[in-house]
Amino acid sequence: MTLRTRVGVAAGLVVLLALALASVAVYSTVRDNLRRQVDTSLADVVPQTPAIAIRLKQDVIESKDTLSFETPIDLGSTLLQLVIVPEDPRPGRQFIPVTDRDLAVLRGTEPPYYQDAVHEGVAYRVYTAPMPETTITLVRVARPLSAESDVLRPLAVLLVALTAVGGAIAALAGRLMARRVLRPVRVLTDAVEHVTATQDLSSRVDLTGSDEIGRLGRSFATMMTALDISVQAQRQLVADASHELRTPLTSLTTNLELLADGEGLGDPEAPVMVREAIRQAGELRTLVNDLIDLARYGEGTARAEDTRLDLVAARVVAKAAARSAGVRFESALSPCLVHVDPDGIERAVGNLVDNAVKWSPPGGRVLVTVADGELAVTDEGPGIPAADLPFVFDRFYRSAQARSLPGSGLGLAIVRQVVETHGGQVAAESLTPGTRMRLRLPVLRD
Repeated sequence: MTLRTRVGVAAGLVVLLALALASVAVYSTVRDNLRRQVDTSLADVVPQTPAIAIRLKQDVIESKDTLSFETPIDLGSTLLQLVIVPEDPRPGRQFIPVTDRDLAVLRGTEPPYYQDAVHEGVAYRVYTAPMPETTITLVRVARPLSAESDVLRPLAVLLVALTAVGGAIAALAGRLMARRVLRPVRVLTDAVEHVTATQDLSSRVDLTGSDEIGRLGRSFATMMTALDISVQAQRQLVADASHELRTPLTSLTTNLELLADGEGLGDPEAPVMVREAIRQAGELRTLVNDLIDLARYGEGTARAEDTRLDLVAARVVAKAAARSAGVRFESALSPCLVHVDPDGIERAVGNLVDNAVKWSPPGGRVLVTVADGELAVTDEGPGIPAADLPFVFDRFYRSAQARSLPGSGLGLAIVRQVVETHGGQVAAESLTPGTRMRLRLPVLRD
């Protein structure tokens, strides 16, 4: 069953249930109103019974007939029976046998009452009350229930038919309306099936509106865009990594083949080739570690805790100063609390400092500052050309100046990956002379 059909069936069932409840309410109301009308008409006959009895007696006298109290008197649409209650009434001889309740009604200890009874195969509504102006006679007034049935039976048939037809029409109309209402769902389904069949992530869904379907369409389009960008970035990463790995692997293989040929380690050039192979293996290890860090921070931080950014910067500066004797380090670190992965942020700050050291001239100064969630690293190097400035944080991007220097082009990409994972931003600006690299993180306020 399609979604369109299920919507139509659901609409039909809802309308059917609503009509059924309304029909039950209408039927019950009409039945109760008819019953009240019958009861009222029966009660209205009782005050007239003395006059009726006198008229009947006169008719009997004039006709020289006898009056039997065992047989109800037909007054047209109403049956009337006058029950004279002796001291010891004989049960079974009356229209309705006299009971203790009838005696209590006659004595006035019980109120008059209504009941349903059957006489000669016909159902009646019967009202029992004491006859006015006498203490030994009960009045039973009865009307057949067939009149009520004649109204209720066609009404029940009509309500059942209306309920069934209304439910069917609602189901059909719901199915027809569902075609228009569910059109965005069909468009979205076709788009998903197209992507599944063709693997074309560039296809887009054109859905408008502020309802749930419209929001779903926009979310799907955003997801497809992000997925397309992610796949393109993955392909670019694989291509760039392959290119960067090819050079050291080729050089390393060549050196090992030279060592394996000829005199091997006895060759006077063997120590040089061994050192070169070790250096190239180190470059490969660094490149692989950088790729692992990029993948790790691309999935999110392993842990996050409240961290003093100024203390992290102080540790990084101390370590850099210990291994870089030819560079002067200065720092201005204001207390700053952030919620980050300490190891990841320390790696990012270390990459910025290492980049500044790499480009600093002998005796140059590296300034590290922390204030209000922003860490800045400034060097006195040659600066960054304006054409390269927008790309310095891209993966594997290396300017023409940097190609002669060691490095994989992933250090600043790792900085951006770590910082953006924590909800921050990175920026670079060229000075005269030098470069300033900045990262900004959300600050925890006291």
